[in-house]
Amino acid sequence: MDALMAEIALKRKALDVPAPDGARPTKYMRRGEIERLKEEQERREKEQKEEQRRLEREREEREREERRRQKAAAKVPQASSSRTSTKSPHPEGGSSSGSPAPDSVQSFNMSNEETIRRLRAKGQPIRLFGETDKERRLRLRALELIEEKDHERQGGQNDFKKALEDVENIERQMKDRHESDRDRSKKKDGEASLGSEILDLNLVKTDPDKLYPIIYYALKRALKEWEQWMDERPEHVKHTTQGKNAAATQRQSADNLKPLFKLLRARASNLPADMLARIAEIVHYMQRRQYQRANDSYLRLSIGNAPWPIGVTMVGIHERSAREKISADQVAHVLNDEVSRKYIQSLKRILTFAQTKYPPEDATQLMG
Repeated sequence: MDALMAEIALKRKALDVPAPDGARPTKYMRRGEIERLKEEQERREKEQKEEQRRLEREREEREREERRRQKAAAKVPQASSSRTSTKSPHPEGGSSSGSPAPDSVQSFNMSNEETIRRLRAKGQPIRLFGETDKERRLRLRALELIEEKDHERQGGQNDFKKALEDVENIERQMKDRHESDRDRSKKKDGEASLGSEILDLNLVKTDPDKLYPIIYYALKRALKEWEQWMDERPEHVKHTTQGKNAAATQRQSADNLKPLFKLLRARASNLPADMLARIAEIVHYMQRRQYQRANDSYLRLSIGNAPWPIGVTMVGIHERSAREKISADQVAHVLNDEVSRKYIQSLKRILTFAQTKYPPEDATQLMG
């Protein structure tokens, strides 16, 4: 309270407020007097802030005017020097090397409306910040010169005409490729199975290394035929939702099979022997159009036929009687990792396509 009274006394001295009428001073003040002192102090602070802002605005205006005056003064010597250079005669031809061309003179004599129209046609801003009309015409002329240089560099060819020629060439190449692929597919329709070489399952035990290239080329051939089959569909089928989903499925399957193709090319040991045997069975039965057996091999590869142990399988130091039945060749490889799951699922999609394009003679060999 004493601090507040001291602050009020200082304010009173500063404002020259006389003490209230009375014989003796008092340390108490009315609330109305305190509020009046606060309001007057706030009013004075507000006036001081406004005066400071006004002074800052005036100072900025003076600085901006000074920069504009200096810029205009700097342009005057440049303009006089340019006029002197244009009037100086050339020693040989009687005209200066820096004299503007007729089109340049026409650009400088251009009206503001024409300048705005040309800049908008080129997709350029009609005026930059602080740009004068003369600087705007200079910018337009520079843009036109750049376009002329680019046109001369390209030999004057029409870009749109060149694009049309490229499209026609691509369409012609695609047509030739489709015709050759169609002829090749017609020849393959007469064969008894997919692929020119049927995989021999005896190689699984005798020579597993020969399985890698046979499986690789058989799956590659099936993917190629699937892609051609997608391209040969009518246009109204391609643009439907079902047609777009089918094309997306084909592309996704091709991408998911890339890790498997990498393992087959490298003949890597990362591909387990039992997994290689199941994939070889899938390819073999697919080539022989025995899709039911191929699906069985796919189920053994993906789900596996391992008995699921119920209860505790390891108690103490001795194994239980059914423990040896859970062997490594009976596990579900689809549970290994996400990459294996994707290319194993893509193998099933290739089986579905092969069954659609090359149906078996025996209906019992169809997959469910």
